[in-house]
Amino acid sequence: MDIDSINTNFKICFVLPTYNEEENIENIIQQILKEEKNQSKHTFSILVVDDNSTDETQAIVQRYISLNSKIHLVTGQKKGLGDAYKRGFKFALNDLKADLIFQMDSDGQHDASLIPDFVSYIEEGKDVVIGSRFIDGGTTPDFSFSRLLMSKVGNLLVRYVGGITQVKDCTSGYRAIRASYLKELDFSYLSTRGYSFQSSLICDLAWRGADISEIPIEFSSRQGGDSKLALRDQIEFLLNIPRLGFRNLEDFMKYSLVGVSGVFVNLGLYLFLTRYCEISEVVAPLIAIESALISNFILNNFWTFGKRITQSRIRVKFVKFHLVSGFSALINYSAFLTLFLVFGLYDILANLIGIGLAAIVNYLINSNWTWKGNK
Repeated sequence: MDIDSINTNFKICFVLPTYNEEENIENIIQQILKEEKNQSKHTFSILVVDDNSTDETQAIVQRYISLNSKIHLVTGQKKGLGDAYKRGFKFALNDLKADLIFQMDSDGQHDASLIPDFVSYIEEGKDVVIGSRFIDGGTTPDFSFSRLLMSKVGNLLVRYVGGITQVKDCTSGYRAIRASYLKELDFSYLSTRGYSFQSSLICDLAWRGADISEIPIEFSSRQGGDSKLALRDQIEFLLNIPRLGFRNLEDFMKYSLVGVSGVFVNLGLYLFLTRYCEISEVVAPLIAIESALISNFILNNFWTFGKRITQSRIRVKFVKFHLVSGFSALINYSAFLTLFLVFGLYDILANLIGIGLAAIVNYLINSNWTWKGNK
Protein backbone atom coordinates (compact mmCIF):
# COMPACT_ATOMS: atom_id res chain seq x y z
CA MET A 1 0.00 0.00 0.00
CA ASP A 2 1.24 3.46 -0.91
CA ILE A 3 0.62 5.48 2.27
CA ASP A 4 1.18 8.82 0.56
CA SER A 5 -1.68 8.20 -1.83
CA ILE A 6 -4.38 7.66 0.80
CA ASN A 7 -7.09 10.32 0.67
CA THR A 8 -5.35 12.26 -2.10
CA ASN A 9 -6.54 13.21 -5.55
CA PHE A 10 -6.12 10.40 -8.06
CA LYS A 11 -5.58 10.38 -11.77
CA ILE A 12 -7.96 7.57 -12.62
CA CYS A 13 -7.77 5.77 -15.96
CA PHE A 14 -10.51 3.43 -17.17
CA VAL A 15 -9.06 0.80 -19.51
CA LEU A 16 -11.77 -0.54 -21.83
CA PRO A 17 -10.78 -3.39 -24.19
CA THR A 18 -13.00 -3.52 -27.27
CA TYR A 19 -13.63 -5.58 -30.36
CA ASN A 20 -16.77 -4.82 -32.36
CA GLU A 21 -18.55 -2.99 -29.54
CA GLU A 22 -20.30 -0.30 -31.61
CA GLU A 23 -23.56 -1.04 -29.81
CA ASN A 24 -22.07 -0.51 -26.35
CA ILE A 25 -18.99 1.69 -26.31
CA GLU A 26 -20.81 5.03 -26.47
CA ASN A 27 -23.01 4.15 -23.54
CA ILE A 28 -20.16 3.06 -21.24
CA ILE A 29 -18.15 6.20 -22.09
CA GLN A 30 -21.14 8.37 -21.21
CA GLN A 31 -21.68 6.50 -17.93
CA ILE A 32 -18.07 6.99 -16.87
CA LEU A 33 -18.12 10.68 -17.76
CA LYS A 34 -21.32 11.05 -15.76
CA GLU A 35 -19.62 9.60 -12.70
CA GLU A 36 -16.76 12.07 -13.08
CA LYS A 37 -19.24 14.96 -13.06
CA ASN A 38 -20.81 13.60 -9.87
CA GLN A 39 -17.55 14.23 -8.01
CA SER A 40 -14.83 16.88 -8.14
CA LYS A 41 -11.95 15.26 -6.28
CA HIS A 42 -10.40 12.97 -8.88
CA THR A 43 -9.66 13.36 -12.59
CA PHE A 44 -10.85 10.70 -15.01
CA SER A 45 -9.45 9.53 -18.32
CA ILE A 46 -10.82 6.80 -20.57
CA LEU A 47 -8.55 4.57 -22.62
CA VAL A 48 -10.20 2.38 -25.25
CA VAL A 49 -7.93 -0.46 -26.34
CA ASP A 50 -9.41 -1.65 -29.61
CA ASP A 51 -8.33 -4.83 -31.41
CA ASN A 52 -8.91 -3.37 -34.88
CA SER A 53 -12.69 -3.73 -34.81
CA THR A 54 -14.39 -4.32 -38.15
CA ASP A 55 -17.45 -2.27 -37.17
CA GLU A 56 -17.82 1.41 -36.19
CA THR A 57 -16.25 1.11 -32.72
CA GLN A 58 -13.16 3.15 -33.56
CA ALA A 59 -15.16 5.80 -35.42
CA ILE A 60 -17.39 6.31 -32.39
CA VAL A 61 -14.41 6.62 -30.07
CA GLN A 62 -12.66 9.04 -32.44
CA ARG A 63 -15.74 11.24 -32.39
CA TYR A 64 -15.58 11.42 -28.60
CA ILE A 65 -11.85 12.10 -28.71
CA SER A 66 -12.51 15.18 -30.87
CA LEU A 67 -14.84 16.46 -28.16
CA ASN A 68 -12.97 15.43 -25.01
CA SER A 69 -9.19 15.36 -24.50
CA LYS A 70 -9.55 12.89 -21.64
CA ILE A 71 -10.55 10.08 -24.01
CA HIS A 72 -7.83 8.09 -25.75
CA LEU A 73 -7.59 5.21 -28.21
CA VAL A 74 -4.93 2.53 -28.64
CA THR A 75 -5.28 0.05 -31.47
CA GLY A 76 -3.60 -3.22 -32.35
CA GLN A 77 -4.08 -6.70 -33.70
CA LYS A 78 -6.66 -8.98 -32.11
CA LYS A 79 -4.65 -11.30 -29.88
CA GLY A 80 -6.90 -11.62 -26.87
CA LEU A 81 -8.11 -9.82 -23.76
CA GLY A 82 -4.85 -10.26 -21.89
CA ASP A 83 -2.78 -8.79 -24.68
CA ALA A 84 -5.15 -5.81 -24.91
CA TYR A 85 -4.87 -5.13 -21.19
CA LYS A 86 -1.07 -5.26 -21.33
CA ARG A 87 -1.06 -2.59 -24.04
CA GLY A 88 -3.60 -0.55 -22.14
CA PHE A 89 -1.76 -0.72 -18.82
CA LYS A 90 1.51 0.39 -20.40
CA PHE A 91 -0.15 3.38 -22.07
CA ALA A 92 -2.05 4.34 -18.91
CA LEU A 93 1.11 4.19 -16.82
CA ASN A 94 3.63 5.72 -19.21
CA ASP A 95 1.56 8.24 -21.18
CA LEU A 96 -1.33 9.12 -18.89
CA LYS A 97 0.59 8.82 -15.59
CA ALA A 98 -2.40 7.19 -13.90
CA ASP A 99 -2.48 6.65 -10.14
CA LEU A 100 -5.44 4.28 -10.24
CA ILE A 101 -6.46 2.01 -13.09
CA PHE A 102 -9.91 0.50 -13.58
CA GLN A 103 -10.54 -2.64 -15.57
CA MET A 104 -14.04 -2.64 -17.07
CA ASP A 105 -15.86 -4.50 -19.81
CA SER A 106 -17.15 -2.41 -22.68
CA ASP A 107 -20.36 -4.35 -23.14
CA GLY A 108 -22.46 -2.73 -20.41
CA GLN A 109 -22.27 -5.64 -17.97
CA HIS A 110 -20.45 -3.56 -15.35
CA ASP A 111 -22.45 -0.92 -13.50
CA ALA A 112 -20.54 2.37 -13.67
CA SER A 113 -22.58 3.78 -10.77
CA LEU A 114 -20.44 1.60 -8.46
CA ILE A 115 -17.26 3.49 -9.37
CA PRO A 116 -17.45 5.69 -6.22
CA ASP A 117 -17.59 2.55 -4.07
CA PHE A 118 -14.40 1.22 -5.65
CA VAL A 119 -12.64 4.56 -5.20
CA SER A 120 -13.69 4.90 -1.56
CA TYR A 121 -12.04 1.56 -0.74
CA ILE A 122 -8.84 2.71 -2.44
CA GLU A 123 -8.99 5.97 -0.48
CA GLU A 124 -9.21 3.92 2.71
CA GLY A 125 -5.94 2.21 1.83
CA LYS A 126 -6.85 -0.84 -0.25
CA ASP A 127 -4.59 -1.67 -3.18
CA VAL A 128 -7.04 -3.66 -5.28
CA VAL A 129 -10.84 -3.67 -5.29
CA ILE A 130 -12.74 -6.37 -7.17
CA GLY A 131 -16.35 -6.23 -8.28
CA SER A 132 -17.34 -9.68 -7.10
CA ARG A 133 -20.17 -11.88 -8.29
CA PHE A 134 -19.58 -14.51 -5.63
CA ILE A 135 -19.69 -12.71 -2.29
CA ASP A 136 -22.83 -11.84 -0.34
CA GLY A 137 -24.85 -9.42 -2.43
CA GLY A 138 -23.19 -10.37 -5.71
CA THR A 139 -25.40 -11.96 -8.36
CA THR A 140 -25.31 -13.44 -11.85
CA PRO A 141 -29.03 -13.37 -12.72
CA ASP A 142 -28.60 -14.30 -16.37
CA PHE A 143 -26.07 -17.11 -16.02
CA SER A 144 -27.20 -20.54 -17.13
CA PHE A 145 -26.57 -23.42 -14.74
CA SER A 146 -23.66 -24.71 -16.85
CA ARG A 147 -21.99 -21.30 -17.10
CA LEU A 148 -22.39 -20.65 -13.39
CA LEU A 149 -20.96 -24.09 -12.60
CA MET A 150 -17.95 -23.58 -14.89
CA SER A 151 -17.31 -20.13 -13.46
CA LYS A 152 -17.45 -21.32 -9.86
CA VAL A 153 -15.29 -24.38 -10.51
CA GLY A 154 -12.78 -22.23 -12.37
CA ASN A 155 -12.65 -19.77 -9.50
CA LEU A 156 -12.24 -22.58 -7.00
CA LEU A 157 -9.24 -23.95 -8.92
CA VAL A 158 -7.60 -20.53 -9.21
CA ARG A 159 -8.15 -19.76 -5.54
CA TYR A 160 -6.56 -22.94 -4.21
CA VAL A 161 -3.92 -23.58 -6.84
CA GLY A 162 -2.93 -19.92 -6.97
CA GLY A 163 -2.99 -19.61 -3.20
CA ILE A 164 -5.48 -16.72 -3.04
CA THR A 165 -8.30 -18.32 -1.07
CA GLN A 166 -9.16 -14.93 0.43
CA VAL A 167 -10.44 -13.79 -2.99
CA LYS A 168 -13.86 -15.13 -3.97
CA ASP A 169 -14.03 -13.89 -7.58
CA CYS A 170 -10.67 -14.31 -9.30
CA THR A 171 -11.95 -13.89 -12.86
CA SER A 172 -14.04 -10.75 -12.49
CA GLY A 173 -13.28 -8.13 -15.13
CA TYR A 174 -14.38 -5.20 -12.95
CA ARG A 175 -11.42 -4.03 -10.84
CA ALA A 176 -9.63 -0.98 -9.51
CA ILE A 177 -5.86 -1.38 -9.07
CA ARG A 178 -3.26 1.00 -7.69
CA ALA A 179 -0.88 1.91 -10.48
CA SER A 180 2.12 1.36 -8.20
CA TYR A 181 1.44 -2.39 -8.32
CA LEU A 182 1.03 -2.45 -12.08
CA LYS A 183 4.32 -0.58 -12.53
CA GLU A 184 6.07 -3.56 -10.95
CA LEU A 185 4.13 -6.07 -13.03
CA ASP A 186 6.18 -8.76 -14.74
CA PHE A 187 4.41 -8.88 -18.09
CA SER A 188 6.74 -11.62 -19.31
CA TYR A 189 5.45 -13.91 -16.57
CA LEU A 190 1.84 -13.07 -17.35
CA SER A 191 2.21 -14.62 -20.79
CA THR A 192 -1.43 -15.51 -21.27
CA ARG A 193 -3.25 -13.65 -24.02
CA GLY A 194 -6.88 -14.49 -23.35
CA TYR A 195 -9.30 -14.30 -20.44
CA SER A 196 -6.95 -16.30 -18.18
CA PHE A 197 -4.94 -13.07 -17.89
CA GLN A 198 -7.45 -11.98 -15.24
CA SER A 199 -6.68 -14.91 -12.94
CA SER A 200 -2.92 -14.62 -13.56
CA LEU A 201 -3.02 -10.91 -12.74
CA ILE A 202 -4.91 -11.23 -9.48
CA CYS A 203 -2.59 -14.04 -8.35
CA ASP A 204 0.43 -11.86 -9.11
CA LEU A 205 -1.04 -8.94 -7.18
CA ALA A 206 -1.84 -11.11 -4.17
CA TRP A 207 1.59 -12.73 -4.40
CA ARG A 208 3.23 -9.31 -4.06
CA GLY A 209 1.22 -8.47 -0.96
CA ALA A 210 -1.53 -6.27 -2.38
CA ASP A 211 -4.34 -5.54 0.09
CA ILE A 212 -7.37 -6.86 -1.84
CA SER A 213 -11.05 -6.22 -1.11
CA GLU A 214 -14.25 -7.18 -2.91
CA ILE A 215 -17.56 -5.41 -3.32
CA PRO A 216 -20.71 -7.11 -4.59
CA ILE A 217 -21.90 -6.50 -8.14
CA GLU A 218 -24.73 -7.71 -10.32
CA PHE A 219 -23.26 -9.15 -13.49
CA SER A 220 -26.07 -8.78 -16.01
CA SER A 221 -26.32 -9.67 -19.68
CA ARG A 222 -24.38 -7.66 -22.25
CA GLN A 223 -26.44 -4.84 -23.73
CA GLY A 224 -25.55 -5.59 -27.34
CA GLY A 225 -23.20 -7.52 -29.60
CA ASP A 226 -21.82 -11.01 -29.11
CA SER A 227 -19.71 -12.57 -26.38
CA LYS A 228 -15.99 -12.80 -27.22
CA LEU A 229 -15.32 -15.81 -24.97
CA ALA A 230 -14.07 -18.55 -27.30
CA LEU A 231 -13.24 -22.22 -26.77
CA ARG A 232 -9.51 -21.49 -27.00
CA ASP A 233 -9.88 -19.02 -24.12
CA GLN A 234 -11.41 -21.74 -21.98
CA ILE A 235 -8.63 -24.16 -22.91
CA GLU A 236 -5.96 -21.56 -22.17
CA PHE A 237 -7.61 -20.88 -18.80
CA LEU A 238 -7.42 -24.56 -17.82
CA LEU A 239 -3.84 -24.95 -19.06
CA ASN A 240 -2.78 -21.85 -17.14
CA ILE A 241 -4.11 -23.03 -13.76
CA PRO A 242 -1.16 -25.32 -12.84
CA ARG A 243 1.25 -22.52 -13.75
CA LEU A 244 -0.32 -20.28 -11.12
CA GLY A 245 1.21 -22.39 -8.37
CA PHE A 246 4.73 -22.88 -9.74
CA ARG A 247 6.43 -19.63 -8.77
CA ASN A 248 9.16 -20.99 -6.55
CA LEU A 249 11.34 -23.63 -8.19
CA GLU A 250 13.48 -24.10 -5.07
CA ASP A 251 10.45 -25.05 -2.97
CA PHE A 252 9.22 -27.45 -5.64
CA MET A 253 12.60 -29.20 -5.85
CA LYS A 254 12.75 -29.55 -2.06
CA TYR A 255 9.18 -30.85 -2.00
CA SER A 256 10.06 -33.41 -4.66
CA LEU A 257 13.09 -34.63 -2.72
CA VAL A 258 10.96 -34.99 0.39
CA GLY A 259 8.47 -37.00 -1.64
CA VAL A 260 11.22 -39.34 -2.81
CA SER A 261 12.40 -39.79 0.78
CA GLY A 262 8.84 -40.70 1.70
CA VAL A 263 8.89 -43.54 -0.82
CA PHE A 264 11.96 -45.00 0.89
CA VAL A 265 10.37 -44.57 4.34
CA ASN A 266 7.20 -46.26 3.13
CA LEU A 267 8.89 -49.17 1.41
CA GLY A 268 11.61 -49.63 4.04
CA LEU A 269 9.17 -49.69 6.95
CA TYR A 270 6.86 -52.03 5.08
CA LEU A 271 9.70 -54.50 4.50
CA PHE A 272 10.82 -54.21 8.13
CA LEU A 273 7.33 -54.78 9.52
CA THR A 274 6.49 -57.71 7.28
CA ARG A 275 9.90 -59.43 7.16
CA TYR A 276 11.20 -58.89 10.68
CA CYS A 277 8.19 -58.09 12.84
CA GLU A 278 5.85 -60.57 11.12
CA ILE A 279 3.07 -58.02 10.88
CA SER A 280 0.33 -58.79 8.37
CA GLU A 281 0.71 -57.55 4.80
CA VAL A 282 -2.75 -56.04 5.23
CA VAL A 283 -1.87 -53.97 8.31
CA ALA A 284 1.76 -53.11 7.52
CA PRO A 285 0.99 -50.81 4.56
CA LEU A 286 -1.26 -48.64 6.72
CA ILE A 287 1.51 -48.12 9.27
CA ALA A 288 4.08 -47.54 6.53
CA ILE A 289 1.91 -45.03 4.67
CA GLU A 290 1.12 -43.05 7.80
CA SER A 291 4.78 -43.05 8.83
CA ALA A 292 5.79 -41.76 5.41
CA LEU A 293 3.17 -39.03 5.64
CA ILE A 294 4.45 -37.97 9.06
CA SER A 295 8.04 -37.98 7.79
CA ASN A 296 7.06 -35.92 4.73
CA PHE A 297 5.14 -33.45 6.84
CA ILE A 298 8.00 -32.86 9.27
CA LEU A 299 10.55 -32.36 6.48
CA ASN A 300 8.26 -30.07 4.50
CA ASN A 301 7.30 -28.03 7.53
CA PHE A 302 10.83 -27.40 8.75
CA TRP A 303 12.83 -27.59 5.52
CA THR A 304 10.80 -27.09 2.33
CA PHE A 305 8.56 -24.34 3.68
CA GLY A 306 10.56 -23.48 6.79
CA LYS A 307 11.04 -19.85 5.74
CA ARG A 308 7.35 -19.18 5.31
CA ILE A 309 5.53 -17.34 8.03
CA THR A 310 2.11 -18.92 8.44
CA GLN A 311 -0.72 -18.29 10.86
CA SER A 312 -1.78 -21.94 11.05
CA ARG A 313 -0.66 -24.03 14.00
CA ILE A 314 1.26 -27.20 13.34
CA ARG A 315 -1.78 -29.38 14.14
CA VAL A 316 -3.89 -27.52 11.60
CA LYS A 317 -1.19 -27.85 8.97
CA PHE A 318 -0.85 -31.55 9.76
CA VAL A 319 -4.58 -32.10 9.21
CA LYS A 320 -4.52 -30.09 5.98
CA PHE A 321 -1.52 -32.10 4.76
CA HIS A 322 -3.41 -35.34 5.39
CA LEU A 323 -6.49 -34.08 3.57
CA VAL A 324 -4.45 -33.02 0.56
CA SER A 325 -2.58 -36.32 0.54
CA GLY A 326 -5.88 -38.19 0.52
CA PHE A 327 -7.20 -36.07 -2.32
CA SER A 328 -3.98 -36.60 -4.28
CA ALA A 329 -4.21 -40.34 -3.71
CA LEU A 330 -7.73 -40.25 -5.16
CA ILE A 331 -6.42 -38.42 -8.25
CA ASN A 332 -3.63 -40.98 -8.57
CA TYR A 333 -6.05 -43.90 -8.40
CA SER A 334 -8.63 -42.28 -10.71
CA ALA A 335 -6.01 -41.48 -13.33
CA PHE A 336 -4.61 -45.01 -13.12
CA LEU A 337 -8.02 -46.63 -13.55
CA THR A 338 -8.93 -44.33 -16.46
CA LEU A 339 -5.68 -44.90 -18.34
CA PHE A 340 -5.51 -48.63 -17.62
CA LEU A 341 -9.16 -49.68 -17.97
CA VAL A 342 -10.49 -47.15 -20.48
CA PHE A 343 -7.45 -46.49 -22.70
CA GLY A 344 -5.70 -49.83 -22.19
CA LEU A 345 -2.38 -48.26 -21.20
CA TYR A 346 0.35 -50.48 -19.73
CA ASP A 347 -0.34 -50.67 -15.99
CA ILE A 348 3.10 -49.49 -14.82
CA LEU A 349 3.02 -46.50 -17.18
CA ALA A 350 -0.57 -45.69 -16.18
CA ASN A 351 0.45 -45.75 -12.52
CA LEU A 352 3.48 -43.53 -13.14
CA ILE A 353 1.31 -40.95 -14.91
CA GLY A 354 -1.17 -41.07 -12.03
CA ILE A 355 1.64 -40.58 -9.55
CA GLY A 356 2.97 -37.63 -11.54
CA LEU A 357 -0.44 -35.91 -11.67
CA ALA A 358 -1.02 -36.55 -7.99
CA ALA A 359 2.42 -35.18 -7.08
CA ILE A 360 1.76 -31.93 -8.95
CA VAL A 361 -1.66 -31.47 -7.35
CA ASN A 362 -0.22 -32.37 -3.95
CA TYR A 363 2.49 -29.71 -4.21
CA LEU A 364 0.25 -26.99 -5.61
CA ILE A 365 -2.41 -27.30 -2.92
CA ASN A 366 -0.01 -27.79 -0.01
CA SER A 367 2.20 -24.93 -1.17
CA ASN A 368 -0.70 -22.54 -1.56
CA TRP A 369 -2.99 -23.72 1.23
CA THR A 370 -1.30 -25.79 3.93
CA TRP A 371 1.87 -23.68 4.02
CA LYS A 372 0.50 -20.50 2.57
CA GLY A 373 2.49 -17.55 3.84
CA ASN A 374 5.19 -15.07 2.91
CA LYS A 375 6.97 -16.55 -0.07
